[in-house]
Amino acid sequence: MTNALTTAAAGFGTGLSLIVAIGAQNAFVLRQGIRRDAVLAVVGICALSDALLITLGVAGVGAVVVAWPGALTAVAWVGGAFLLCYGALAARRVFRPAGALLTEGDAAGSRRRAVLTCLAMTWLNPHVYLDTVFLLGTVAADRGPMRWTFGLGAALASLCWFAALGFGARLLSRHLAKPVAWRVLDGLVAATMIALGVSLVAGA
Repeated sequence: MTNALTTAAAGFGTGLSLIVAIGAQNAFVLRQGIRRDAVLAVVGICALSDALLITLGVAGVGAVVVAWPGALTAVAWVGGAFLLCYGALAARRVFRPAGALLTEGDAAGSRRRAVLTCLAMTWLNPHVYLDTVFLLGTVAADRGPMRWTFGLGAALASLCWFAALGFGARLLSRHLAKPVAWRVLDGLVAATMIALGVSLVAGA
C-alpha cells in the first residue's frame, strides 16, 4: 500500500512539473476561466485528453511512434500554423479590444467554438505528446509493474491542475474588469502562442 502511494505521488509530482509550465493549453484554459465561458467542458477535455495520452504512453505507444518520426513532423507543422493563427487573433484583440470583462451569461462565444479550439490546442500541440506519451511513458516504464499506478498519479495531477486553473481563474475577474487589463492578458497570450508556433515550425 505504501509502495503504491509513493509511486502515485511520484507520478503526481512528475505530471504536475510538466503540466504547470506556461503553454498554449494553459493560456487558453486561463482565458476561458476568467471569461467563465464553457469552463467545465474545457477543463474536462484537457484532463481527459491528458489521461488518454498518459495511458498510451504507459502502454508503450511512444516507443512505437518513435519509429515513424514523420508523425511528429506533420503535427508540428499543423500545430505551429494553428498556434500562429490563434496568436495573431489574440494580438488583433490587443489593438482592437472588444470591451471589458464578459460575465457569465453574456455573449462569451459559443460552447462549440470553445470545445473545438480546446481540442485543437490539445491534439495539435506536439509538446503535449512529448510530455505525456514520451516523457511520462518513459519514466513510468522504469516503475515496472507499478507503471500504471504512476500513470494514475500523473493523470490525477492533470485533473487537479486544469480544474484549479479553470475554476480558480474567476478569482481574477475583478482585476480584469477593465479593457486595459484584457489587452495585457491578450498580449501575453499572443506572445506565448506566436513564440510556440514559431518554435514548432522552425523545429519541424
